[in-house]
Amino acid sequence: VTSNSSLTPCVIGPQIAVRGTLVGEEDLIVEGRVEGGISLAGHLIVAEQGVVESDVEVVSIEVHGRVVGDIVASRSITIERSADVRGNVRAPRVIIRDGAAFH
Repeated sequence: VTSNSSLTPCVIGPQIAVRGTLVGEEDLIVEGRVEGGISLAGHLIVAEQGVVESDVEVVSIEVHGRVVGDIVASRSITIERSADVRGNVRAPRVIIRDGAAFH
């Protein structure tokens, strides 16, 4: 986990579902489910079991799980081999690992 500060990132646990807009300035790890917009001035990690069904606007993102929606990052987007991403992506740096599903 790359953190923008000395704070521990916020975690949405595997048994948590959030419906609504998330806005913040800290790093976030999604192990559960988020439905709604995400806007962070930080780093977002979607864990292998994590599901995000929303548009995402962040500094950087690592996707190991599933994202359905558009992703805009000011720094980088990394789509790992276990990921399933369905939507448009836009960032100065986009990395799609072998084996990742991207539509």
